[in-house]
Amino acid sequence: MKNILIPTGYMSSGSSAVTDLISEFDGYFADYGSHEYVFLHCPNGLFDLEDKLLIGNNAIRSDEALHTYYHTMSQLYDKKYWWVGHYKETFGPDFLKHTEAFMDDIILTKTQQYWYYQENTSLKMGIRLAFNKILKKVTLNKYNGKKPLLYPEMWLSFPNEDEFYSAAKKYLNSLFLMIGNDQRNLILDQLLLPFNLHRLENYFDTNAKVIVVERDPRDVYLLNKYVHSKSNETVPYPTNPKDFCVFYKKMRQSEIKFDNDQILRIHFEDLIYKYDDTLSDIMELLELQPEDHKRPNTSFNPEISINNTQVFLNRPEYKEEIAIISAELEEYLYEFPYERESDTKLAF
Repeated sequence: MKNILIPTGYMSSGSSAVTDLISEFDGYFADYGSHEYVFLHCPNGLFDLEDKLLIGNNAIRSDEALHTYYHTMSQLYDKKYWWVGHYKETFGPDFLKHTEAFMDDIILTKTQQYWYYQENTSLKMGIRLAFNKILKKVTLNKYNGKKPLLYPEMWLSFPNEDEFYSAAKKYLNSLFLMIGNDQRNLILDQLLLPFNLHRLENYFDTNAKVIVVERDPRDVYLLNKYVHSKSNETVPYPTNPKDFCVFYKKMRQSEIKFDNDQILRIHFEDLIYKYDDTLSDIMELLELQPEDHKRPNTSFNPEISINNTQVFLNRPEYKEEIAIISAELEEYLYEFPYERESDTKLAF
């Protein structure tokens, strides 16, 4: 298998710049640009399934875990206009086939019996229950009618860690083969998040390369509140500076720190103010040569992206907000090599 590059970050940290930069090289392919591949870490994704089966399992708990996982994967597969979905195209028509094969590998038994989770009444089920009650009455208890359930079959599973991770690795490799990883290096944006990196070695071989991007929280705050809001492209950060600081610090502290030779941590600002050194580090991680950089500055241009930095500098209107962030989040501030007054009209 060839390499898989996974750019990732902390909401508005600029990790898509890595996708843009590496797309300038021959040998790495991002067929759908900065499309975010979320099926591992989304709600009811593969990591949730792992936790439910390996940590929170019980006699029948696995049934809900497996059904909600399959339902979520089906939505990601079918929903063309859900921007994180449409896997029928972004992965391929066999995405669900490989998902079902993975589930068959870990499901111990399937049964027509049921439990209370399947009896959680919907409107459609309520109508059926009412019909059954009438049927029972008019037939003098001869017929009860079919019991309405959320789904007709229970799926039960009790894998140990080796069984689950072995099946999951086989599953992921089948998906990556489907999009050509046996012949080319891939860029899969946000396939992992910093908060999931401690799971890396359970799911991936050494061909997975992760670049984690962080960014000065002063710029993150201002761009989110005053620039991205104009185009309705904000992320869920608080817009009160004190609340932002509490949120940001707790978010960063929630990460289970994990590092190995497959992971490179950089600042977004490094791509601009330390371009050559940072590019060299990235090329070493990805086993790229200078001659592979065929289209420099065509997708990522530091001279343009610099407008997204130091937007807080010499801005009296932001002074009070920035003072709070500078004091409360000091350990996350970037040490800029020089001051540069940015034009927020050029920020994006």
